[in-house]
Formats: sequence, structure tokens, C-alpha cells
Amino acid sequence: MAATVSFQVPSPAGPRSVTVDYARVGSGEPLLLLHGIGHHRQAWDPVVDVLATERDVIAVDLPGFGASPGLPGGLSYDLATTTAVFGALCEELELDRPHVAGNSLGGLLALELGREKLVRSVTALSPAGFWSEAERRYAFSVLLAMRGIAQRMPLPLVERLSRSAAGRTALTSTIYARPGRRSPEAVVAETLALVNATGFADTLRAGGSVRFTDDIPGIPVTVAWGSKDRILLRRQGVRAKQIIPKARLVRLPGCGHCPMNDDPALVARVILDGSR
Repeated sequence: MAATVSFQVPSPAGPRSVTVDYARVGSGEPLLLLHGIGHHRQAWDPVVDVLATERDVIAVDLPGFGASPGLPGGLSYDLATTTAVFGALCEELELDRPHVAGNSLGGLLALELGREKLVRSVTALSPAGFWSEAERRYAFSVLLAMRGIAQRMPLPLVERLSRSAAGRTALTSTIYARPGRRSPEAVVAETLALVNATGFADTLRAGGSVRFTDDIPGIPVTVAWGSKDRILLRRQGVRAKQIIPKARLVRLPGCGHCPMNDDPALVARVILDGSR
């Protein structure tokens, strides 16, 4: 069920009201799902139904993405602020230390929530923050190019391309290893989400200096990487394992940067196993 919630987040100039759009389904222990930059909560649709058989699933549109409005003046898109936003969201929804799974930027946020002990387990799918400077520049240039192309494409062209597997490949092969599996409607919606992401530029700017360098003791952590990730190269998973030695490092064969669509059964199993 889709819903919207507003809550207060501290800022140097006093509390600010943040509004977040989310969908909630299922029963069991709570599981928060966080998407990547330029995406929206529907990125999780391929795995939500399976997860909902065992978890109370809350899939969120990050502020400035999907249906969630951007952050108000006085709040920046840096990691500390975004972590505070999700801490406040959990409090507002009465989620007592939920499990969290995130992809890309969402994976980085999930790890930061784990570091702050705000969640009970973390599953990070191709998380940002384990890059070298050259790898970061490469990833950011790919993301900027993707958005630039999407912004220049007329909607009728996007809709026409979405109707064929070859067209869906042209539109989404950067993030999916098996783009033909994505439905035409989903491809159009996520292309529009990338175009209309008001938080994109500020989030990318804030991420320029981000590195995840701390261990996360005391809670289960899973880091999973697609073998065909074209944005964040899979060797970054080895770095993540070095920084978080007790993390479970999982390879996702044949999966791209957003593996939920490429192998839903495998990704759902990895998330459920990581959130016991």
C-alpha cells in the first residue's frame, strides 16, 4: 500500500519537515528497502512479493527521487543528513531497528544506518563508497551521461523503445545485465524517474568525497555484487570485505548494477538470509 509521511528532522536553523513516499506490504520483522541515485522504490518490485511473505516490507522513495519531494532548505543531501532522515522516518513509522537492504546509493545508506546502530541487519547490493578516486569519477560520469541522455529523449521515443527487448536494452543495459526482462511500463517509469529526480545533482555533488571506511561490528552485514556490474566494478566488493571483515560477501552471477531485476529469486534469498 502506497502512502506518504511527513516528519521533523533537525537542522542548524531548527527542525525542518521532510516528506517521504513509500509502499508497505507483508508481515514479519520490518525490512526497509532503499534504492539508488536516479531510481525509485519500484526498482524493488521484482523481489517485493517474495520478501513480503516473510517480512514487513517498506520500500521508500529517497528524498528528491521518485514521488518524494526534495529536502527543504537547511538540509543538505550529504550522508549524515540522509542518515538522520531515515532515522527519523523509522521513528515516525515506529520501526524499531528494522532490517535494511539497499542498492548502490541505498547500499551506502544502509551501511551507514548499520554503523549508527539504527538497524538490526544490513544487506548492501553493489553499495557506493568502496571506490578508488578513478572508479568514483568513472561511475559519476556514467550516471551523468545516463541522465543527460534520458533528459534529451522525447517521451514518445522512450515509449516506442520500451516496447521491444532491443529498445529496453538500449535504455537500461547500463544498470541491468538482462534488460529484456524489464517490462515496458517499468522502463518508461524509471526513465522518467531519472529525468525528474530533483535530488540528483545535489546527491551526486555530496557523494564526491564519500568513502566508507569503518567496520560495522555487532550486526549481520551482507555485501552482494553482480558479476556484470558496469557502474561499480565488482572488485569494490573485495574492498568492502577488507573494511568489514565479518561481512558475508556474496557474488551474484550474471547480475548487473541493479540485480533485483536480473535474478529476483537469488536477490530475495540473499536479503532474507541476511536478515535472519
